[in-house]
Amino acid sequence: MAAQKINEAHEHISKAEKCLKTSFTKWKPDFDSAASEYSKAAVCFKNAKQYDQAKDAYLKEAECHTENKTYPYHDLSRVDISEQKKMPEAIQYIEKACMMYMENGTPDTAAMALDRAGKLIEPINLEKAVDLYQKAAGVFENEDRLRQAVELLGKASRLLVRLKSRLDEAAVALQKEKNMYKEIENFPMCFKKTTAQVLVHLHRADYVAADKCVRESYSLPGYSGSEDSVAMETLLQGYDEQDEDQVFRVCNSPLLKYMDNDYAKLAISLRVPGGGKKKAARCSTRWRQWRANLPTMRRMSMRGGCVSRRPPTF
Repeated sequence: MAAQKINEAHEHISKAEKCLKTSFTKWKPDFDSAASEYSKAAVCFKNAKQYDQAKDAYLKEAECHTENKTYPYHDLSRVDISEQKKMPEAIQYIEKACMMYMENGTPDTAAMALDRAGKLIEPINLEKAVDLYQKAAGVFENEDRLRQAVELLGKASRLLVRLKSRLDEAAVALQKEKNMYKEIENFPMCFKKTTAQVLVHLHRADYVAADKCVRESYSLPGYSGSEDSVAMETLLQGYDEQDEDQVFRVCNSPLLKYMDNDYAKLAISLRVPGGGKKKAARCSTRWRQWRANLPTMRRMSMRGGCVSRRPPTF
C-alpha cells in the first residue's frame, strides 16, 4: 500500500514538473496545474508516512501559488511535521504563511493559523505559544473583532500564569483582557478577571495593586455586593491581617476552586506573609497547654489561691 502511494506521488510530481516546463508553443509555466499536482503528491507521501517528501511537495505547491499570486488556505503546516518531532520547523512555516495571508488581505485566516500554531507548540514550548496567541489576538484586535481577540488573549494570560516567572506580564495581560470585556460589556467576565488579577498580584506580593484592582472594579455595573466582590474583600482583609484561616476559606471556596485550572492553582497555593500558619500553630499550642493545666488551676482555686481560669487570648 505504501509503495503504491509513493509511486502515485512520483507520478504527480512528474506531471507538476511537466506543467512548469516552457516551449516554443508554451511561453508561460502553468503554475495553477503544477500546484494541484504537488498537492496531490504531498497527500500521497503523507499517506505513505514519507513526511520529509510530503513537506517538500507542500513547499513546492506553496511556491507555485506564490508565483501565480494566489493564496488559498494552503497552510504550510499541513504535513504532519509534529510526528517527526520537528515542531519548531512547522511553526516557522505557519508564521511564514500568516505573513502571506496578511499581505494579501486575509487577516482572519492569518489569525486562525497563528491560533493553530499556538495549540501545536503549547505542549512543548509555553513561551512560544504565548507569543503566537498574543500575535493572533493582535490581528483580531486590529480588525475590531474583540470577542475573538479577548479569547486568544485569555489563552496567553493563562500560560503566563503557568510559567510563574512571568507573573508581571500576566498581570498586564489580565488588565488588557478585562478592558476588552468591559468594552464589549461582558461584565460578569470582568468580575472573573478581577479575581484572577488579585490572585496574581498577591502571588507577586503586591497587596496595593491587588487592592487597587478591586477598588477600580466597583465602577463596573453589578460588581458592588456581588459574590466576587465579597470574596475579594474577605481575601484581602485576611491577607492584610495575616489570617491564614480566612485566606484558606476564601481560596478553597467554590468560587475560586472552579476557576480555570491555572488560576485555581494560584488560589490553592496562596499563603499569607509573616508566617500565618506558624502563628496559628503557636495559638493552638497555648490553648492545649491551658486545657492541660485546667485541673491544677481548679484545685488551687478551691484552696483559696488567686488563679485566673480564663482561656488565653490570641
